[in-house]
Amino acid sequence: MQKSTFTDSSEQFVSGSNPTNKVNRILPNQTSMLLNTEGYSLDLSQQKLTLEKTELSAFWTIRRINSNQNSLLSRTVKEKGSIVKSSDIDVPRVLVVDDHATSRMTAVALLGMEGYEVIEADSGYSAIELINHRQLDLILLDVMMPGMDGFDVCQMLKQNEHTRLIPLIFITALNDRRSRIRGIEVGADDFITKPFDRVELAARVKSLVRQKRLNEDLDHAEQALFSIAGAIESRDPNTGNHCERLVNLGKAFGEYLNFSRTQIRDLMWGGYLHDIGKVGIPDAVLLKEGKLTDEEWAVMRQHVLIGEKICQPLRSMRGVIPIIRHHHERWDGSGYPDGLIGDDIPYLAQVFQIIDIYDALTSERPYKKALTTEEALSVMREETDLGWRNPKLMQQFVEFVTFDEKEVGSGE
Repeated sequence: MQKSTFTDSSEQFVSGSNPTNKVNRILPNQTSMLLNTEGYSLDLSQQKLTLEKTELSAFWTIRRINSNQNSLLSRTVKEKGSIVKSSDIDVPRVLVVDDHATSRMTAVALLGMEGYEVIEADSGYSAIELINHRQLDLILLDVMMPGMDGFDVCQMLKQNEHTRLIPLIFITALNDRRSRIRGIEVGADDFITKPFDRVELAARVKSLVRQKRLNEDLDHAEQALFSIAGAIESRDPNTGNHCERLVNLGKAFGEYLNFSRTQIRDLMWGGYLHDIGKVGIPDAVLLKEGKLTDEEWAVMRQHVLIGEKICQPLRSMRGVIPIIRHHHERWDGSGYPDGLIGDDIPYLAQVFQIIDIYDALTSERPYKKALTTEEALSVMREETDLGWRNPKLMQQFVEFVTFDEKEVGSGE
C-alpha cells in the first residue's frame, strides 16, 4: 500500500460488507502543511503533491483511540499561525470523505492550512460510523465511492433529525451535471469541483460553517423558549399535560386539513408556546382560585402581548406569533387583544383556538369534570351559533373528531 507524504494510515473495520477503511485525523493547532501557499489550485491527477517555497516544520504524534472495540490510530501535526484563532473546543471540525487518497489528502491539507480540525474517511460506511460518534461542523463528501456512494450517505444524513443540519458539500467532476441534480434532490448544501481551488474551498467551507453555527444558536434559543413554556405549564397545576396534548392534536388536525409541513410545525409549536406570556403574569392573578375581577382580567389578557414580545426576535417564530397573539380572538370581534372580526383573524390562530378549547373542555381540572367528546362538541357548536367561532372550520373539526374516533374504533 502506497503511503501519502502527509499521513500515516490506520485501519478500521466497520460492520457490513464494507472493506477495510482508513480513518485519519488532523488537529489544526498541531499542523504544518507542506503546500505552496501562493498556488490557488492543486491538480488531483498528480500522484504526488508538488511542494514549493515551503519550509518543513512538522512532527507526528501517533495516538490510539478505542471506540466500539475498534482501534483508530490518529495522528496530529503542529502548525504555526492557524487562521482559525480560538480554543480547540471552538475550532470547526470537518470530515473529508473520499476513497481516493490523493484527493482526500489534498482537501485535508488545504483545510488544515485554514485552521480546521480535519477527520478523514475513505468510504461511506466509515463516514457514517464517524458521524455517529463525533460532533461535526461540515462534511466534504465525494460522490462516486464503492459500496455506499455519496448520494446514499447524504440522503441518510439529511433524513436523520440529529444530522440533517450538518452542512454537506459534494465533490464532483467539473461538468458532472447529473451528479449535481441528484445531489440537490438528496439535500446537498453545496458543490465543489476537482481539482480544488484553495480560495474557493476555503470560502465555501467558511460560509457553511458560519451558517451552521448560526442555526445552532437559533436552535438553542428555541429550546430555551420551550423550556420556559414547560416551566409555565408546571407553574399552573390546573393544566396537566395541556401543551403536549395540543401538540399532538395540532399535528393530527393539521394533517387532516392538508396543511403544509411548515403550517403543521407552527401549530405544534403553538401548542407549547401559546401561553408563554404567562411568565409575566403575577401569581396572585394566574393562580387565583375563583373568579377574576375586571382589573385582574385586564392583567391576565396581557399574556398574549407578553408572549408575542418574547418570541418576536426569532425569525423561526414568525408563523407561531399570530397564534400566540390572536388565539383568544372571536369570529364576531368580541375577543382580545385586537377585537379582530372573521377572516381578519389569522387562520392558524382560528385553527389553534378550536383545538385549544376542545382540549380544555375534554380535560379534567380541579374546578370541573372532563366533558365527553359529544358534550364538548355541543358546547362548541353553541359558541359557534353565538358568533364566537368560524362556522366552516368548526364543521371541519367536528368531521375530524368523528373520523378520528371511527379510525380508533376500527383499529381496536
